[in-house]
Amino acid sequence: QGAQVIVFPEDGIHGFNFTRSSIYPYLDFILDSHSGKWNPCREPYLFNDTEVVQRLSCMARKNKIFLVANLGTKQPCNHTDPRCPADGRYQFNTNVAFDADGMLLATYRKHNLYFEYALDTPPEPDYSFFDTPFAGKFGMFTCFDILFFEPAVNLISQYNLKQIVYPTAWMNQLPLLSAVEFQQAFATAFNVNILAANIHHPTLGMTGSGIYTPVKSFIYHNMESYGGKLIVAEIPVITTDYKTNLESNERFRGNLHDSCRTFTSTSLDDEVCFKEQEETPGRLSEKGNEPSPPSFYAEMMYDNFTFVPVWGEKGELQVCANTLCCYLNYQRAVLTDELYALGVFDGLHTVHGTYYVQACALVKCGGLSFSTCGQEVTDATALIDFQLWGNMSTPYIFPLLLTSGITLDFADHMGWKNNYYFISKNRTSSGLLTAALYGRWYEKD
Repeated sequence: QGAQVIVFPEDGIHGFNFTRSSIYPYLDFILDSHSGKWNPCREPYLFNDTEVVQRLSCMARKNKIFLVANLGTKQPCNHTDPRCPADGRYQFNTNVAFDADGMLLATYRKHNLYFEYALDTPPEPDYSFFDTPFAGKFGMFTCFDILFFEPAVNLISQYNLKQIVYPTAWMNQLPLLSAVEFQQAFATAFNVNILAANIHHPTLGMTGSGIYTPVKSFIYHNMESYGGKLIVAEIPVITTDYKTNLESNERFRGNLHDSCRTFTSTSLDDEVCFKEQEETPGRLSEKGNEPSPPSFYAEMMYDNFTFVPVWGEKGELQVCANTLCCYLNYQRAVLTDELYALGVFDGLHTVHGTYYVQACALVKCGGLSFSTCGQEVTDATALIDFQLWGNMSTPYIFPLLLTSGITLDFADHMGWKNNYYFISKNRTSSGLLTAALYGRWYEKD
C-alpha cells in the first residue's frame, strides 16, 4: 500500500505473563548504544542471540520500509555495577527501529514499566529518535511512558520532535484513559503526529490503535472480535515549532477582557470569556434563586472525585477540590433520561502507578443514581453543547473528548485564557461519553 513506515505493538512478539527466568529464552542481545552501524540482516553473525532482530531487519530490508517493533532484550552486567540484578543480567522491554535497508537506527528501553516483574528499568532514561527522509525525526517511547515527564515529554521538548512512534499494550480504562482517547489527547496537547500500535487482546481489555494528527485521527477500537486491523493513512508532516505553541498558550493567559460576552450568555459560540476572578460563576441555576445542585463523592478511575449532577436543559456549574475549580456551561438539544455529572480531582493517583492528576471531567454516569458516576460507560445518546474550563496549575493539559461507541470527536476551541484552560464544543457527532481536561502535574509525582 505504499507505506513508508510501519509500527508494531508492544509485547506482540513474546506475549505476556512471564517470570524473570521464563522470559529469558526469548530475549535478544542488543548492545546498549551503537558505537558502529549494524545491519542485522546483512551481518547476522556479529552477535549471538539476535534471531528476532535479524528477522525484523530482513523484513524492513525486503519490503523497503522503515520498521519499528518491540521485543525483550538482555544485557550482561557484573557485580561492580550496584544496579546489576542478582542473575548478572539486565532484561529490558525494548523498541527497535530499522531503516528501509534493514539498518538498526535506534533502540529504546522502556522506562516506566507497568507491573513487568520480568524486566528492569534502565539506569537512565533513553532519549531515542531516528531520522527519516520522508518526515524528519521520529521520537520513540512505549505504553505507560505516555503518562510521565521522563522520557516522553522531555524527549519531545528537548529535541523538538514532531512525529512519534508508539508501541503499546494498553488496558483501556474508561472514562478517562481509553487508549484512543488518550493517544489523541497527547497528539493534540503536544502538537505532534503519533503512530500508535496497540496490541489487540480484548480479554485483557487491550485494544485501540491509531494514526493521529492534532486535528484528525484514523483509529481502530474493537472489544468484540479477535481480528486486529492494519491502519494505513497518509498524514501531513508537522513542521511548526512545539515551543511556539507553548508560548502562544502563555500569551493566551494574558488578560483578554475586551469585547467579552458575559458568562451567562446563552449562545455557546466561538467566544469563550471570563470575568474577573471574584465574578467567577457560582453554582446557580439560570434563575439564580434556586438552590445549586448537591455535590457528592464517587470513585472514578480509583480516585475520589467530587461531582455535581448536570440537570436540566442548560445551566452553569462549578465544582472544586483543593486548589482546582472546574466550570461548565452547557446546553442540551433534547433532554434524555441519562445522568451526567461534572467531576473534579486534584491529587495523587496511587493505584496501578503513582502520579499527580488535576482533572475536570464531564462524564455520563453508569445509571441514574449518583453512585454510578465514574463507572465505565461505552454508549450515550445525549448531544450536549458545552464550555468546560478549570484554573489548572500545570501547563500539561490533555483534552479528552470521547463519544458513543468509543469514537473520537474534536473540540471547536481549546487553550488558555486568563489562567484558565478551556475546551468548547458546539454539538458532538454522537452521544457524549466524556469531555475532560486531564492535567498532569509532573513535579508533584
